[in-house]
Amino acid sequence: AKRELFGRMWLVKKDGLEELTVSGYQELVDEWIKTTGVRYFSELTNLGILMEEVGEVARIMTRNYGDQSYKPGDDSSDLGDELADVFFVVCCLANQTGVDLTQAIKRNLEKKTLRDKDRHKNNPKLL
Repeated sequence: AKRELFGRMWLVKKDGLEELTVSGYQELVDEWIKTTGVRYFSELTNLGILMEEVGEVARIMTRNYGDQSYKPGDDSSDLGDELADVFFVVCCLANQTGVDLTQAIKRNLEKKTLRDKDRHKNNPKLL
């Protein structure tokens, strides 16, 4: 897989398709912070920003998929954009604290697989 810089996006060419990897995105966020954002906010500030962004996702979800409705004049926001905001801040926190998200995601999925391999299959609520 060959890495190329396309207009500030790290992409990996795989089977003719361009994909942004988790590690590539972490690098991109770091580059963006250092060139456009000047510096990282403190970890605690970024934690607060993460909570704000998750709240925006919750607002969209409760109104589009739950029982809540939009107020008159409210426009429905872009769920994909808000999820991307959450991921951006998660990458900032990972970069600041030395977490390799690719490795963390692999370990986390392995943990879930070992722990839950039969749990959900045997849950009558899911059948």
